[in-house]
Amino acid sequence: MPEITNSKYLVTAGWEDAPHLSPEAKQDLLESIPPYLRDARSKGIPSLGSGAIYPIPESDIAVAYFPIPVWWPRCYGLDVGWNRTAALWSAWDPSTGIQYLYAEHYRGIAEPAVHAEAIKARGDWMSGVCDPAAHGSSQRDGEKLFDLYRQLGLNLSMADNAVDAGLYDTWAALSTGRLKVMSHLLNFFNEYRLYRRDENGRIVKKHDHLMDVMRYLVRSGRTVAKQPGFDDIAVPMDGADPVAGY
Repeated sequence: MPEITNSKYLVTAGWEDAPHLSPEAKQDLLESIPPYLRDARSKGIPSLGSGAIYPIPESDIAVAYFPIPVWWPRCYGLDVGWNRTAALWSAWDPSTGIQYLYAEHYRGIAEPAVHAEAIKARGDWMSGVCDPAAHGSSQRDGEKLFDLYRQLGLNLSMADNAVDAGLYDTWAALSTGRLKVMSHLLNFFNEYRLYRRDENGRIVKKHDHLMDVMRYLVRSGRTVAKQPGFDDIAVPMDGADPVAGY
């Protein structure tokens, strides 16, 4: 037991110290918890640590481009800001429940009308989820920007922005094969490689716009996803260029 002072000692405890848990039960617990929490839960080490937030090889989550069938429900997620506005489009395979991220929008230094038109071009029948305060200087400013995008014709709902729960749900979906990303989403994978925690366990808030959008889609996307109507099927929904995604 490490001694801090003559009268204080540091005690850590995790399930490794629990005699009633079998090795099999400990392994099951370990596999159900994100890597950045494993030392804290199993050994009682009070630190998230540094490193990749999603330490899952790209080869495990990337899939080659394929046209999304018209009967798959889909939606988009949006993260707004002046320096960078980002969006991802998501679709669900009804037969397997797998969620696919299949297109992206990634542009900075442009007016909201520019972004809104780019998003509607993929199918203005689709609904989206957005964190209204993601990049506003305040909650009030963020809500004004959210309302502006709705006035520009986007059917937006507020996303669930629970960070820790969202990170866990996203990690679980990626690690179990329930969330896949088409390999042509270059901006997505650039951010995925950089998405990390610093030495104090805090998320590095740089180049993470699409990572935030992915979290919104995992937590909130399925509630607004829908299939196109008969009049919407002729709309180009996957972009003109299958390599670039737009």
